[in-house]
Amino acid sequence: MQTRKSPAEMGVEQLRAHVADELARTRRRSAVLTDSVDDEDLIKQHSPLMSPLVWDLAHVGSQEELWLVRDVGGAPAIRPDIDDLYDAFKHCRKDRPELPLLGPAEARKYVGTVRDKVFDLLDRVRLEGRQLVDRAFAFGMIVQHEQQHDETMLATHQLRTGAPVLTADPPPVAADAGSLPPEVLVPGGPFVMGTSTEPWALDNERPAHEVEVDAFFIDTTPVSNGEFLRFIDDGGYDRAELWSPEGWAYRCRAELRAPRFWERDGDGDRWLRRRFGHVEPVPAREPVVHVSFHEAQAYATWAGKRLPTEQEWEKAARFDPRSGRSLRYPWGDQDPSPEHANLGQRHLQPADLGAYPAGAAPCGARQLIGDVWEWTATDFLPYPGFSAFPYREYSEVFFGPDYKVLRGGSFGTDAAACRGTFRNWDYPIRRQIFAGFRCARTPRAGETR
Repeated sequence: MQTRKSPAEMGVEQLRAHVADELARTRRRSAVLTDSVDDEDLIKQHSPLMSPLVWDLAHVGSQEELWLVRDVGGAPAIRPDIDDLYDAFKHCRKDRPELPLLGPAEARKYVGTVRDKVFDLLDRVRLEGRQLVDRAFAFGMIVQHEQQHDETMLATHQLRTGAPVLTADPPPVAADAGSLPPEVLVPGGPFVMGTSTEPWALDNERPAHEVEVDAFFIDTTPVSNGEFLRFIDDGGYDRAELWSPEGWAYRCRAELRAPRFWERDGDGDRWLRRRFGHVEPVPAREPVVHVSFHEAQAYATWAGKRLPTEQEWEKAARFDPRSGRSLRYPWGDQDPSPEHANLGQRHLQPADLGAYPAGAAPCGARQLIGDVWEWTATDFLPYPGFSAFPYREYSEVFFGPDYKVLRGGSFGTDAAACRGTFRNWDYPIRRQIFAGFRCARTPRAGETR
């Protein structure tokens, strides 16, 4: 397999071409998500948890204008009058439909105008000289930002009602799933966590630092729907002893009975799920998705295990004991391909357990990248030596015990916004995101000899 150079290894003209390709590819995805519905759907708020799709569309253009057109390019503002409307910190999602937002046609015209100016800028800007432009960081940040909002818009599509509007091929099946061990051992010892060399890594992934991790077992694959059904059937949602006090309070307040978008059929004999407008039987072999941190933690307790720490998750995903170094991805240093992972909205659901053998980690775990974001037990905190860049509001303002770290990306996460070091975070009650989990456990006496 031919390995594409990373932005760190590209010549200047090759880097410009790569940035142009990534910008265009990302905008095509945004168009799929917004052109697939009519104007009424674009301006409608499908859930108070989410913005109207038209807000996300104009927001990615506003951020692109602020960082690339104005800051990197030094050009005059195109639409200074809308800066406050699309500042995510000034208006919470539930209030955004009441703002005087750009309409669908005006939003499309605006983001197109911004993009034309960015392509002109890309042809002439020096990609060195200051941190913001070195190795095209600001352009990579904007690609990742738009892809993150594309995943958010995909989650909004899952929340909308009506006939299906998105299509995709089904994901591959696993040929050897039955022969996989239920868990794998990750030996104890140090490894290098985070990165100081990935040119488009965001501030919370930096810097690289050595971490000592005791030996642990981690599930070979994420927890499946079928396994989660056994938790439900065993009264998992009714047993307070399985839940943390915060989790139990939330379970009672929200009246949780199953993952979000699950429902019983008319006879009550089986579970169905709603997926982008389709109602179908819950597939037992897929990773469970749309569960909160609290549900994941309760399941792990029921199974006699626990959620992995963020450090454990990254060591399982990146550490290669043969070379003693941390890889960019579980399979090595090359960028993800369709053989490695379920990413980029290529499929509109997780793949069966054990899929993507080419994406296996050195420890033997599968599907650590793609399919479902995986909850960890760790609060979102800075690494030693953290420095906010290029603005505090990307990461620093979220640090603390209110947010839990998720790792690995989902079927809706693009490869540009997913690395072995990439960190996501959210409130532990969130269920609309494409989140699942896998369990870990501490070895019993004598198990690692």
